[in-house]
Amino acid sequence: MAPAERKQPVVAHRRLVTLSVMLATVMQALDTTIANIALPHMQGSLSASQDQIAWVLTSYIVAAAVATPVTGWIAGRYGRKRLFLVSVAGFTVASLLCGIAGNLAQIVIYRLLQGVFGAALVPLSQALLLDINPREKHGSAMAIWGAGIMVGPILGPTVGGWLTDNYSWRWVFYINLPVGILAFAGIMLFVAETAKDRTRPFDLFGFAMLSLAVGSLQMMLDRGEQQDWFNSTEIWIELGLAISGIWVFIVHAATSDHPFVSLALMKDRNFLASCLIIFLLGVMLYGTLALLPPLLQGLMDYPVVTAGNILAPRGIATMVAMLFIGRFASRLDLRLVILVGLLLAAYSLWEMTDYALMMGMGPIIIASLFQGAGTGLVFPPLSALAFATLAPAFRTEGAGLFSLVRNLGSSIGISIVENVLARTMQASHASLAEHANPFNQALRLPGVQSMWDLHTQTGLAMLDAEINRQAAMVAYLDDFKLMMIVTLAMIPLVLLLRKPRERRTSEQPVLE
Repeated sequence: MAPAERKQPVVAHRRLVTLSVMLATVMQALDTTIANIALPHMQGSLSASQDQIAWVLTSYIVAAAVATPVTGWIAGRYGRKRLFLVSVAGFTVASLLCGIAGNLAQIVIYRLLQGVFGAALVPLSQALLLDINPREKHGSAMAIWGAGIMVGPILGPTVGGWLTDNYSWRWVFYINLPVGILAFAGIMLFVAETAKDRTRPFDLFGFAMLSLAVGSLQMMLDRGEQQDWFNSTEIWIELGLAISGIWVFIVHAATSDHPFVSLALMKDRNFLASCLIIFLLGVMLYGTLALLPPLLQGLMDYPVVTAGNILAPRGIATMVAMLFIGRFASRLDLRLVILVGLLLAAYSLWEMTDYALMMGMGPIIIASLFQGAGTGLVFPPLSALAFATLAPAFRTEGAGLFSLVRNLGSSIGISIVENVLARTMQASHASLAEHANPFNQALRLPGVQSMWDLHTQTGLAMLDAEINRQAAMVAYLDDFKLMMIVTLAMIPLVLLLRKPRERRTSEQPVLE
């Protein structure tokens, strides 16, 4: 069948194709965070320790990270539609198995399978939406795709908390079944198969080295806080394996005739700059998302559902911003849109540095609106520009690498904020505790002394609890300031992006 003939079924059913692939994308994106809120319930149900139950998350993250880079080769070898169907079916079945798991070992194995099958869903959907839309509609297509990618993790804790409270933790996995079945049927009926390339050999050594590097890095990031970071032999071993693996992979890729990751991707300026920006965006976005729920629930005493409702405006603002991009992308300079989005996100984080323990929910909602709008303005244009100057033949492979970089950024961001939070909290506690002594006149005031009597164990315990709260708040503010610096660091990288003009050939656009 000629290439032109292959495209006709896809174009004829573009909306149904988009709906089908977005169902699969949202299912996978939602699952990255929906299980987090149910971990305490899983721990009690499966009789596991806190360290053991963490493997429910670790197994999924590591498996997805290792399986993502191979998406491009498998899609080229066996066809993108076939890989999509296998991935959706495997992810759906693995979700069912997670829901019926009877012990810890079973759910860890099934979550690993979820990660393996789910890894290809995001890059495949991105590449497919780019292929079925003309270049002038790539911004709109990436707005739709980005809505699923960004809103899924934001709404995950809220949906997971509601399901867990009203049903059981098993329903955070069962919810994938109807979505997966609909996505599979849609892809089967409306997505056309791509041409297969059986001439490119599989670089097993390159894949092994990249998998070693990515898997070891993810293990280190996920378990670092539990193992006290570099005071642990395990963390040093994982760091050594990650550095060794990536070094050998780079040398091998530069000298091999058929490297696992094509070097042509790194020669494309827009794609390389976009990967750098999406990496830092993942650090900022997921780092901030990791901070807000424990801040609201642990320090400000909001119930789980209320905390989810306070953070919901972030997702609404993201959706509105992406709808705006989807409608007007073809008329705008996407680089300026990205710049505005980064400035809004930086402003929101600057507002967060003024958070206080006794404030109302108003400032939190306002900052969330700004950050949601900012990230919504950054993600779709960045995704469109990343592939605007990349040859269509590299789209699936590039989408896999783009997703891998974003996931690594999110893992590193979460690890950074948790580490800074723990270290800063200790330092702030020590600094504040220096002033908690009988010679401090402020503590000898009648009203204060009635609450924190330094001569009784109860008074000392209450004072220590308050010092812990204040130290934690200082640590959160320092984290927000760090994320603001990371956001500002992305702005100079926008200057590296080029605006594509009309194409001279079917493969490559002219650059401005």
